Amino acid sequence: MATFSHTRTGHSHTRRRFLKTAAAAAGAWCAATVVPARVRGATAPSNRINVGLIGCGHQSQRIVPSFLVHTDMQMVAVCDVRRCGVGYYYPDQVLGRETAQRWVHDHYAQQTGSGRYQGCAAYADFRELLAHPDIDAVAIVVPDHWHALIAIAALRAGKDVYCEKPLALTINQGRQMVKAVRRYQRVFQTGAQFRSSPNVRRACELVRSGRLGQIHTVRTWVDPNSFEGPGPGWQPMPVPDGFDYDFWLGPAPDAPYHVERCFHRWRYILDYSNGQTCNFGAHTNDIAQWALGMDGTTPVEFEDNGAEFPPDGSLFTAATRTAFRARYANGIELFCETRSSSATRFEGTAGWLEIDLGGGLRTYPENLSGTVLGPQDVHLPSSNPTREENVRKLIDADHVRNFLDAVKSGQDPIEPVEVGHSTASLCILGNIAQILKRKFTWDPAAERSPDDADVNAMLSRPMRDPWGAEGLEV
Repeated sequence: MATFSHTRTGHSHTRRRFLKTAAAAAGAWCAATVVPARVRGATAPSNRINVGLIGCGHQSQRIVPSFLVHTDMQMVAVCDVRRCGVGYYYPDQVLGRETAQRWVHDHYAQQTGSGRYQGCAAYADFRELLAHPDIDAVAIVVPDHWHALIAIAALRAGKDVYCEKPLALTINQGRQMVKAVRRYQRVFQTGAQFRSSPNVRRACELVRSGRLGQIHTVRTWVDPNSFEGPGPGWQPMPVPDGFDYDFWLGPAPDAPYHVERCFHRWRYILDYSNGQTCNFGAHTNDIAQWALGMDGTTPVEFEDNGAEFPPDGSLFTAATRTAFRARYANGIELFCETRSSSATRFEGTAGWLEIDLGGGLRTYPENLSGTVLGPQDVHLPSSNPTREENVRKLIDADHVRNFLDAVKSGQDPIEPVEVGHSTASLCILGNIAQILKRKFTWDPAAERSPDDADVNAMLSRPMRDPWGAEGLEV
């Protein structure tokens, strides 16, 4: 049987004692600023959605300002297993819970007459943050292997959830997240921000409105790995002060610490991620799903198309070159590969269209991009109908805006959990094909391969104690 851990890492699955509850972190909890929005009244001038941030690493630099720009929310708590330190995407960056707490304090201090603010708490243990009934919603910005456990715990605690993409590490974890959202009747936004891009939406509308004729081929590209990582023979390193490494590993296999295992570069290790296949693929393949009207389903066949992996014994284990082919039930083929820049291209009987993540739109015929869509054409939902600028930070803020509006209305946002799950599933299955180096068929409704036991064995992962599968129960 093929498994992720045994195929590429060889780390043993060991039992560990349950982690003791982390000590209360610094920062006063100001009751006056965290009265939950649901008890203030929908029309109260002071009505705010109280948000807690879980995960204060590299991506939090985008997420925190994307929330703070909105005046009808307040970030009242942050959480990370690291106090603060270096080793992120840019080696000299100092990130962690104390850094994120300072961002929040500085932001609100500028809005007070005294220029001082100390109302954002900081925690080392996400369970302490979730225990506060005053928090209405959480933003989950942690490594992929933690998404499902934290999201389900948050939903169980009655919180609405904004969770970074890709939705989950495995197919089964994603399915449990879908079940939890619907059982606990919470709002869930997948952080695939390009659903809130005006240019991406227009590209998908052109495809859905038939401007390319009948689509036969989709090509999606993902960025190459940003770092090579230590090769065979790498040596463990001492764990830095202020970092709870055992908690960071959580449900993943026990493994010796190395700075390039954690912080940003976990992205290239299969125990915590599915590599760039699922990182950028969660954007470019999400665009493909939206434009093809395939939300909620996946292709029915997957095949490796020449993916490449690091040498055995390397610290990094995820693909260095993504390359897989997939086929939808209607015959449309999707090819996902590594390229210098991420993009999605649709090829049809009447032309082609390519949209990159920077918002660049190219078409053939060239005048296709200027097509005016009429009332009879397909018009997809918009996070901000007044937005025409395709600036990344504005896209991110609009995606959060859409989430906050959904929290208020109780309706699904633009990328609900089922959509995030189907896109993540496409990427995960492509990664499984790359690892197995073969073709297999897939039943999207049953979420199983009808004829490949190795594929089905890879739909879940062993979970290290005390973070066992019971944390995924709904």
